[in-house]
Amino acid sequence: MNNPSIFELIHAMDKVNNKLIIEWNKMFNENIGITHILVLAHLREHGKSRPSDIAKALGLAPPSITHLTEKLIKKELAVRVADENDKRVLYLEIMDKGRDLLTKAQKEGKRLRTQLLERLTEEEQLELLRIYTKLL
Repeated sequence: MNNPSIFELIHAMDKVNNKLIIEWNKMFNENIGITHILVLAHLREHGKSRPSDIAKALGLAPPSITHLTEKLIKKELAVRVADENDKRVLYLEIMDKGRDLLTKAQKEGKRLRTQLLERLTEEEQLELLRIYTKLL
């Protein structure tokens, strides 16, 4: 491919990302989606958080967080916690079961990405690392 257009690059990146998500959903048999995992990861990293803060951090609409939160609570992966000073303010907090599931999901994701990247030569892997580092 000589001089790929930005569109072609974006399209290829999207296809790889979509393939990874589809494959992860197939192999992760916990009846929970990748966005739920992102919420759990946010909670583990940042501690208890208001749903509006989670939505902002993940670039999601607040109603989406409400839906995601309900499933996390129902599956006992997270819990609502009232603010000590203002009982009207609610936070979402990850539970041990949620931490365990997050660890499992991350291991499966790492295994899936490793399988994908093993198709590349060592030189291609280094070049991809250089590219991703530059994009950050």
